[in-house]
Amino acid sequence: MVAITAFLTLLLPVVGGVASRNKESRKRPIILDKSGGFTVGGKIISSPIFPNNTLSCDHGYMEYFIPWRPRKTSLVMWHSATTQAFQNRWDGGEGYKDMFLRRRYPVYLWDGPRVGRANWACEPYLYTPLYRDQGNFVAWNFGPSYPNFWPGVQFPTWDHEAWQQATSSRYVEFDSNKNVHLESEAAAVAADSGRLGDSVVYLTNSASGLRAQMTVVKSNSTNIKGIVAYESYGYVFPDTANITAGEPFGPMIVPLEDFKKLAKLPAIQFVWGDHRDDTFPFVRQARQAAKLINQYGGNAKLFFLPKDAGLKGNTHSAFADMNNDEVADLLDDFLEEYDLDGYNADIDDDIDDSLQEWLKAGY
Repeated sequence: MVAITAFLTLLLPVVGGVASRNKESRKRPIILDKSGGFTVGGKIISSPIFPNNTLSCDHGYMEYFIPWRPRKTSLVMWHSATTQAFQNRWDGGEGYKDMFLRRRYPVYLWDGPRVGRANWACEPYLYTPLYRDQGNFVAWNFGPSYPNFWPGVQFPTWDHEAWQQATSSRYVEFDSNKNVHLESEAAAVAADSGRLGDSVVYLTNSASGLRAQMTVVKSNSTNIKGIVAYESYGYVFPDTANITAGEPFGPMIVPLEDFKKLAKLPAIQFVWGDHRDDTFPFVRQARQAAKLINQYGGNAKLFFLPKDAGLKGNTHSAFADMNNDEVADLLDDFLEEYDLDGYNADIDDDIDDSLQEWLKAGY
C-alpha cells in the first residue's frame, strides 16, 4: 500500500498573481511510495583480543525518500557539516528535501563513513572540542566576523535561535585526504550498486564537493549524471596538470584517465553565493578544474548567484537560505537543460487528476 506523508503547510497565495514557475508543484502534498535507509560499503574487523568478536565499521548511511510515481533522476544530498542543512531552511522553513520531493524527485540523504549516522570507525580517534561556533559564522559566509552579519544576508538575523540551531546541528568532521578517500569509496559503491537508480545527481556543499568529484573518479558505472556543488571546497586535478596536492581540502591529484571520468558527466555546476570572486582561493581552483574538465570534452561551469541570477545575500549554503525557493528554481533549470527532469516511460508527467481521485478514495 502506498504510504502517504502529507505536509499541510502550503505556500501562501502569491500577491498580485506573480508566481514561481513551480508554484503548482510546491502546493502538492508529499506522497511517498516508500522511505527508509541502508548502510553501504565499509568492512568487518575482528577484535585483536577476542578474534570471534567483530565490528562492522567505516560504512556510509543512506536515507531515502521515494515519491509516488517518481522522476527518473535521484538527487543525493551530500552535506559537509550536517544533513539538517538540506532538511530545513535556516528559519525552520521548507528545505531542499521536501521541495524536491514535491517535485517528485527521489531524494537521498547521505552520511559518509564516520560522520553522523555512520559514525562507527574502524580506527581509534581522539575527540577534542574545537570551539568552532564563531568560526562557523564566518566559514558559512554569514558575515565578515562574528556576530556581524553581512547587510542583506539571506539568514534570519533577527532570530538568535535560528543561529543556535544552525551551529548546533553540525557534526564532527574529519577533514583529511584519508577521509576523502574513505567517503568517496563508500559513495562509489552506493552509486554502482544501482540502489540509487541509473541517473544520479549529487547536490553537495563545501567539502562534500571534493568528495563527490572523487566518487565519480572511483565509480565503475555510468549511473552518475551530474554534480551541483554549492561553494565546493576542494577540487580534483589530473596528474598531468603540474598542480601540487594539498590537504585537508585538496587539491586531489588522480591519473589522467580517471580524471576524464568527470568529463563524461552531462554537466557539473559550481555554484557560488555572495561575496565570492577570484580573490577567493576555491573560486580560482574551480575555474582551473572546470577548464581542465572542459578541455577533455566535459561540461563544467561556474555559476555566481549574484551575477548570473540576480540573487543577493546568499551564504555558503544557498539551498538553506531564506530565498532557497529561488535557488531551487535554478536547480530546476539545470535539471531541465540536461534532460535530467524526465519521468520513466510508463509514468505520466501530469498526475493532478489521478492524485485527486486517489485522495478522494479516502487514503
